[in-house]
Amino acid sequence: MTALAALFAFVAGFAFAWGWARRPRATAVIAVPQIDTAQALAEERERIYADLHDDLGAKLLQLIHTASDPRQADLARAVLQDLRDVVTRSRGEPGTLGDVLADIRSEATQRLAAVKITLDWQEEDEIADPPLSQHQSLHLFRIVREAISNTIRHAGATRLRVRVDATNDRLTLELSDDGIGRGSAGRGRGTHNMRERAKELDGNVTWRDATGHGTKVILSVALNETPERAA
Repeated sequence: MTALAALFAFVAGFAFAWGWARRPRATAVIAVPQIDTAQALAEERERIYADLHDDLGAKLLQLIHTASDPRQADLARAVLQDLRDVVTRSRGEPGTLGDVLADIRSEATQRLAAVKITLDWQEEDEIADPPLSQHQSLHLFRIVREAISNTIRHAGATRLRVRVDATNDRLTLELSDDGIGRGSAGRGRGTHNMRERAKELDGNVTWRDATGHGTKVILSVALNETPERAA
């Protein structure tokens, strides 16, 4: 419990600093050119992001490597990835669907291997690869991350299969585990957030029993640009 309490304290501190970095600044008495003010704010936020990443990131890594429970370590790992998402999104780094899927696959491989769950990633050699906004990329990451968290923490699974189907207009992901089975979606905040994020992408997420046993999560979202909304 001590490690978890420390983890939540880190996250709370990060949320406070994130809100502080984004709050409006008081207008200076001496007029400053608009472009200089914007640049100064951007530089200040970049410094804060870097400090947060270095400080909280190091502490989260320590929790990951010292946790006695693999699932507790995975919780710290997921929070660390959320922190990296915020930093990446703030910098506006561009990417395509292929880039995002590759990053999702890499993260999933690491997380699942740490708890001895095999990842079976099924994707055609050549699929559509449209550009994605940071808004779209972040929501996709968060939805899949939560689905994998549920598999790790609740399913009792030994294998997770991910099937990818993409056109220029739509992406469908199927995540099927061989665990105990949960049938329809739970009513926790995690599944609620998955639904809301899918709606932000003009899509939906559903849960059903997997073939044989286990749970299948089906995510279908539009790949055309959707209006930017808060993440």
